[in-house]
Amino acid sequence: MLKNILKIIIIFIIGMAGGIFATQILWPYFVERPFFYNQLPQNSPNVTDGKEIIIQENVALQNTIVKVEKAVVGIITKTKSGQTITGSGLIVTSDGLMVTLAELLPQGENFTFFVDGKVLNYQVLKRDLKNNLALVKIEGENLTTVSFANLEELKLGERIFLVGIIFDKETPLKIVNEGIVKFFNNDYIRTNIFEKKTLSGSPLFNIKGELVGLNTIDSEGKVTAISITKIRDFIKF
Repeated sequence: MLKNILKIIIIFIIGMAGGIFATQILWPYFVERPFFYNQLPQNSPNVTDGKEIIIQENVALQNTIVKVEKAVVGIITKTKSGQTITGSGLIVTSDGLMVTLAELLPQGENFTFFVDGKVLNYQVLKRDLKNNLALVKIEGENLTTVSFANLEELKLGERIFLVGIIFDKETPLKIVNEGIVKFFNNDYIRTNIFEKKTLSGSPLFNIKGELVGLNTIDSEGKVTAISITKIRDFIKF
């Protein structure tokens, strides 16, 4: 009986010693070996992935702005009453068709159109006062154009941005703002962007650089775009 108890105690002591030896000496030794270390899973923290996604989105937005900005037209209207109206429009064909808001081009007034900083000759083709749209032919060839978005693919909360022209003593300057889609239907798209009235007529794009609509701005600065569907119907594209 005593011998059995001694055997159990000896086995227990040997087991403890082996466990201590394995955890304190053998395991650290193997972990430090290059081959063993390379077999362990190397997990990157999730926060790194999040930062990478944000950086990629910002770069994508910057690249898209470069792609579409030359298609944006600056407009100065000087009325006979001495009022100056400024805004923007967008080239839709490489031979110079452009669309803007009818409110920027009152009948019988003098207009100046700036494309990439240059003043171009023009002809106003038609106005739709009900839907606040105007179609103009400006002089030029091989002008920059953009693709049209499909309104059916637009999503609530989708990231969008505008590119417009403002003027400093009649010198055109490009300006950008971004936000999301708050609400939309076939007629208009409401955003969470606020801007000055001088950016009326600026085009609204999705992150791919496709035209979503033309912006109207109310007295509170809320930006709401006339939808691409209405624009297509107006210019017959």
